[in-house]
Amino acid sequence: MRQYLDALQHIMEHGVDRPNRTGIDTRAVFGLPLRFSMKDGFPAMTTKKLAFNSMKAELLWFISGSSDVKELQKLGSRIWDANAEADYWKPKAKFEGDLGRVYGVQWRSWRTSDGREIDQLAHAIQTIKERPNDRRIIVSAWNPGELDAMALPPCHMMYHFFTSGNKLSLLMYQRSCDMFLGVPFNIASYSLLLHLVAHITGREADECILMLGDAHIYHNHFDQVREQLSRMPYSLPKLKLNPAVKHIDDFTMDDIELVDYQYHPAIKAPMAV
Repeated sequence: MRQYLDALQHIMEHGVDRPNRTGIDTRAVFGLPLRFSMKDGFPAMTTKKLAFNSMKAELLWFISGSSDVKELQKLGSRIWDANAEADYWKPKAKFEGDLGRVYGVQWRSWRTSDGREIDQLAHAIQTIKERPNDRRIIVSAWNPGELDAMALPPCHMMYHFFTSGNKLSLLMYQRSCDMFLGVPFNIASYSLLLHLVAHITGREADECILMLGDAHIYHNHFDQVREQLSRMPYSLPKLKLNPAVKHIDDFTMDDIELVDYQYHPAIKAPMAV
């Protein structure tokens, strides 16, 4: 995870200080690539503890296509609770716990102008199986016509699959990147998604690439970032999947395991909403 730590250091030294909608200023750079080879191990943060189970739960919730925060809570994660309870969103919610047309809803039931719904993820998987060299294997969560119908417009906006022989890679574009709290989660989440899709399409997970747009550190996270930068990374863990699972919708929490994960203690920081 050295490149992630180098990115933190680069932002601290060369970023520009900017205001934003949360009222807490950030220090940011624009346009920052991160590239992780799965042969080096699963890119779970080791200089602080990654909440792997919470990340895993969120990804499975996205894959399910749900907008209901209560379904995520059943999987053991409460990371979307603050968004569900936000004053600006609650009047728009269609039911208690509704988050609107967020990530998973767009992945699995994108609405077209003629009233149809497209399961983008299923289509991407089918394309990998049938036309692996297609350059259009893309899933987008950024739906301009429904941004007002979301508790939070997507930060990680789209992802793109690429095959090379029997290897599968994924590139994700993220417009807004909370480098301390969010990006370690995003690195792990999209690496896990890559592994799941590679598994069910009979391929080897190769590279997970993140293209970060507004890559920022909140000013009230500076001390936590300095603490993390002082720590020496451990070797990366391995990912273990249940070989019996054959369909993307059949993965459960118990089918996904992180092996030999060694990490420094968690570093807590407030989340800007």
